[in-house]
Amino acid sequence: MPPRAGWACDTLVGVYRERPAGIAGATLWTSTAPVDVGPTRVLPDGCLDLLWSSRAGLLVAGPDRTAFLSVSAPGERWVGLRLPPGVGPAVLGTPAVELRDRRVSLADLWGARVVAPLAERAQTDAGSVLVEVAARRLRAAGGPDPLGARVAAALTAGATVAATAARVGLEPRVLHRRSRHLFGYGPKTLARILRMRRALELARTGTALAEVAVRCGYADQAHLTRDVRDLAGVPPTALLR
Repeated sequence: MPPRAGWACDTLVGVYRERPAGIAGATLWTSTAPVDVGPTRVLPDGCLDLLWSSRAGLLVAGPDRTAFLSVSAPGERWVGLRLPPGVGPAVLGTPAVELRDRRVSLADLWGARVVAPLAERAQTDAGSVLVEVAARRLRAAGGPDPLGARVAAALTAGATVAATAARVGLEPRVLHRRSRHLFGYGPKTLARILRMRRALELARTGTALAEVAVRCGYADQAHLTRDVRDLAGVPPTALLR
């Protein structure tokens, strides 16, 4: 399985492409593993993915707290629908916390009878199947919980957890419980993950890490390095090579 944002991997991920999926905030991506394949470091991002693998069929990737090292077979083809933070539970019918740090067969969630015809169709057009089924289930659920987008937007903008709770009108304890359902972890963990992503995106523009640390709200460059290492398993310099 390739990196969810198309970057930050230990080895080349073969041919990788992504495009908007037609579901607000969602991305449809495809990847083919190279022949000389090694582990791919998938960084946490607060998202859930619906996946199709030419080897393993239909799967779900839950939200990760730390980097997930994925190993693909040489030539294995992947198609994924990356759902934005907070949207996955409405599509899957399962709280995100129950899928945290896990990769599970979609049949284990929805049952073999429901998934079998989807898996057969996915053999020829996995992308259309993933988008179609996600859109249908999202409509049936009445759309995603709007709290997810509000919380993710506030934390992405750098708001503190306390300020985010006040902004959405929830007590911190209630926000923590709702966040576990929507994102798989509490708002503090989500905030750290989103801040790491902002920092790495800024660093990829050529901005010095010391300045990245200041602009993204870290105490200093050492704090940035520690936080990235905790979440990604390697320091930022290793991800930026």
